[in-house]
Amino acid sequence: MTFFGGRLSNLQKRILSAIVLIAIAVALTWIGGFAFGVLASGIGLTVFYEWQMITATRSTALTRGLAWTFLILVLLVLLFLPHALLMLGILFAGAAIITAVGGRASGHWPAFGLLYSGFPSMALALLRGDTGDGFATIIFVFAVVWATDIFAYFNGRALGGPKLAPRFSPNKTWAGAIGGAAAGVAAGVACAAFITPAGGVPIPVIALLLSVIAQIGDLGESWVKRKFGVKDSSHLIPGHGGVMDRVDGLVAAAALLYVIGAVLVTPETPYDILF
Repeated sequence: MTFFGGRLSNLQKRILSAIVLIAIAVALTWIGGFAFGVLASGIGLTVFYEWQMITATRSTALTRGLAWTFLILVLLVLLFLPHALLMLGILFAGAAIITAVGGRASGHWPAFGLLYSGFPSMALALLRGDTGDGFATIIFVFAVVWATDIFAYFNGRALGGPKLAPRFSPNKTWAGAIGGAAAGVAAGVACAAFITPAGGVPIPVIALLLSVIAQIGDLGESWVKRKFGVKDSSHLIPGHGGVMDRVDGLVAAAALLYVIGAVLVTPETPYDILF
């Protein structure tokens, strides 16, 4: 692949891929409804595909098959009958059955993978809903997570310094983490101010929580890859690796925001806490 007569660098591939992915994500978020449900389902399916590829040595054909079955059931409900309690029931019942069938040796990893891929997909779809508030909420989450990811990457590379978690991810630094969190809060506040005045919960607090959990999600995925001796979750995205490598922060942030909304309001309308 060439660029102005020369071969694309990894950074150029990373930027071009990010532009395409952001455009697709924002367009489907704007459309909402079934289209956004397809996006959320696609994230869940690809995340679980990469998860089961990474953790294949700690599962069996039976436990993987059960996990796929329950995940597909959840996503079908998400697309055609988006009911939170039904999806949660399928997810947790599926995880319990897989754990009982596979035990510690081959049940825990596919069961957790089911929850890790299914719950955030559900959270994203229900956060979006069919309203303008839902669109604003998803854009808010995107802004916080993307700003955190971008500034943590470049701030860490530029400033260096003490490592954040060298056992899990040797390239991440405290400077990157703090810069990413600051950028995430700034992006969240700017996004919320541009869309509509904030509601009852302070936007900076929500943005900071989402930024921190996004970075924890990133570290958690790095730990899983390191445990299984894998560098990238796959090679589906040029310059980035796999889908899981790119949405590890997003799925964590979406899951947390959904839980916050479910606690403060109702499981069906968590975005009301923001706008």
